[in-house]
Amino acid sequence: MWCQRLTWLLRGWHGSTGHRWPWLSRASRPVLAAPARCHPTAPVSPCCAWQLHQDHLELRYGSTVMRLDFVWLRDHCRSASCYNAKTNQRSLDTASVDLAIRPQAVRVDESTLFLTWPDGHVTRYGLEWLARNSYEGQKQQVMHPRILWNAEIYRQAQVPSVDCRSFLETDEGLKEFLQNFLLYGIAFVENVTPTKEDTEILAERISIIRETIYGRMWYFTSDFSRGDTAYTKLALDRHTDTTYFQEPCGIQVFHCLKHEGTGGRTLLVDGFHAAEQVLRRSPEHFELLAKVPLKHEYVENVGGCHNHMIGVGPVLNVYPWNNELYLIRYNNYDRAVINTVPHDVVHRWYHAHRALTAELRRPDNELWVKLKPGKALFVDNWRVLHGREAFTGYRQLCGCYLTRDDVLNTARLLGLQA
Repeated sequence: MWCQRLTWLLRGWHGSTGHRWPWLSRASRPVLAAPARCHPTAPVSPCCAWQLHQDHLELRYGSTVMRLDFVWLRDHCRSASCYNAKTNQRSLDTASVDLAIRPQAVRVDESTLFLTWPDGHVTRYGLEWLARNSYEGQKQQVMHPRILWNAEIYRQAQVPSVDCRSFLETDEGLKEFLQNFLLYGIAFVENVTPTKEDTEILAERISIIRETIYGRMWYFTSDFSRGDTAYTKLALDRHTDTTYFQEPCGIQVFHCLKHEGTGGRTLLVDGFHAAEQVLRRSPEHFELLAKVPLKHEYVENVGGCHNHMIGVGPVLNVYPWNNELYLIRYNNYDRAVINTVPHDVVHRWYHAHRALTAELRRPDNELWVKLKPGKALFVDNWRVLHGREAFTGYRQLCGCYLTRDDVLNTARLLGLQA
């Protein structure tokens, strides 16, 4: 499959529990243990075997070994009295479930698990549904499929820009744009009228615009109107934005309206690709960057703008069940005093940070793009770092931040995995 995954599975099947296949010896089985059963099925149906333990059901379906807590099995019942299929919401009061509940009877056929509870209620689960939704099944899934890239990979992919009219007026154009964005973390729209108003219309096609301390839509020039290096003509090293927010902004939109001068190319780096290289070469560095919390802050006292914002979180943020990276918080400009890390960890953290920085600064990972009037760029600020080279003359950009949930919602409504 051409879509490359970035996921790192936790090792083993809970090796610390001591549960392995084949089943436990007879002497060590719990009182209610039932013999393992494997029902003959059609060739396309995986073989199933199960065993009751003191507080959970152990179920093997194909290559997936699931350990399903009895309370979990009762809580997730999809019967009409427990779950509203019209609203896709739970009706059962979870707090009413006896925490010591155990099924009175268990039966498995070719495709379904049947559980009869002490009050006579029967819960039915499709085995495929359990395999997908169990903890063990989720460890094998990727939440957000993506293609990791360096400059050469991205150029060879020849990812097309989407025409502004197609983007605004057709589902096909919008879907193509969002698919590119989800896979690569960047996407372009061409032939946009170079005004702030038209850029705003473009952004609102996929999301609500996120209002921040910078306003709703902003003009961006080198007038130092805000207390930030970005409002100068200086070069900017690669970074993600708003690391000092508790929830960094999800998507950033850039549109160059005018540039009368030289330089000013935009730098883009796939942070997830760099993080994967760190994982492969130094797993201990990746783990440290994913666990150590840091403060980032923004202190501003310019004109009428007075802000002091602090965001806390590790550089790398991963889903704990499958170790899949979903957010990188990297900004050397805004990183605050490191006072959340004990002395016996901080030096190791600096080594890990240096390893990631070296990957982010590798020349073959740098994609340089010259933004021009009419070409709008959307950047996944949770994944792709951006920067710029120094420039001369007058350069004006406009843009905004978008709410991540709304962008992903738009994608899902179009049938994309997001």
